[in-house]
Amino acid sequence: MTTKSAWQLDMNAGPIFVQIASGVRRMLARGDLAPGQRLPSARDLAAELGVNPNTIVHAFAELERMAVIETKRGLGTFVRKDAPVAALRHDLLRAAATAFSAEVTALGISKGEALGVLKEVLDAGES
Repeated sequence: MTTKSAWQLDMNAGPIFVQIASGVRRMLARGDLAPGQRLPSARDLAAELGVNPNTIVHAFAELERMAVIETKRGLGTFVRKDAPVAALRHDLLRAAATAFSAEVTALGISKGEALGVLKEVLDAGES
């Protein structure tokens, strides 16, 4: 499913299970995971990421609670076919915009200047 670099885990950046759940949501929103796709077992993913399998179980439980994944007894864990991909994309983008807005406010930057810098950054990313 993934490589370690796709996860971008930071042992000092909050609970690992939250980072893993966020990583799955981000991969789904980005199209790296598709509805109906099988996820690795908790044991396999834990070995890949170098974390305790209980951490993966905790992350998967959170994702099930959010209706992103489902476990089919005897078959494995899958991205739900009705996973809310558009809502995930919107929520992730809104969170990034909120963080950007908070930083703009904290720095006392005008809306016009902030939008100009954002456009500059987005345009540079298109190259």
